Parts: sequence; structure tokens; C-alpha cells
Amino acid sequence: MSDQSLAISRGLRGHCPRCGEGRLFQGFLKPRPACDRCGLDFNFADAGDGPAVFVILLGGAVVVAAALITEVVYQPPYWLHAMLWLPLILLVTLAPLRPIKGLMIALQYHHRAQEGRLVQRGDE
Repeated sequence: MSDQSLAISRGLRGHCPRCGEGRLFQGFLKPRPACDRCGLDFNFADAGDGPAVFVILLGGAVVVAAALITEVVYQPPYWLHAMLWLPLILLVTLAPLRPIKGLMIALQYHHRAQEGRLVQRGDE
């Protein structure tokens, strides 16, 4: 297994990107301060809003497409739309959020991503 696929696998499972054994999260989405197995400091991890954006865009497309197709084909009453789509919205947004955040943190570690810095150039 390549290094990148190993990082992807560890991130999706919510494990430490370095050792693959320690847990990445404490609670639902909050990263631990450090790995409890290898001691890797997780302060480098800043997934920001990236996981939420991916989940919203992908999950929203799925739910909207399904709702539109259902409306055109079956024309159910509005209360049935609410009964169908509210649970689906919760499922397609909350279920993938943690694995995607773990994936983004693991890829940050794998690619040694850092905050952007300005480079001072010498006099030209």
C-alpha cells in the first residue's frame, strides 16, 4: 500500500496519520491534542470549513436531485416530502463529516501542509 493510500485509509478511519493506531478525535469532530500512542502533536491540523463544504455540496446535490425526481414522478404531499427528506438530510450530512475531516487532516500530515508565508526577497 502506498504512503498516500495509507494516509487516506487512516484518515477515513479516524486514526493517527503517523502510526495508524491512536485515535484522531475526542468527541465527534474535535481533534485530540496529540496521539495517545505515538505522541504526534495534532496542532498542525486545521481542516477549517473544508469538510463541511464538501459534505454540504455533495449531500445537497443528492437530496435535491432525489426530491426533484420524487416530485416530478409521484407528486407527494408536502408533509411526505418533509418525512422523506429531513432524515435523509441528517444522514448524508452527519455520517460523512467525521471521515472527511479525518481524511483532510491525514492528507495535511502526509503532504506536510503548512500555513502560507510570505518570503522576503533580497534587493534585486
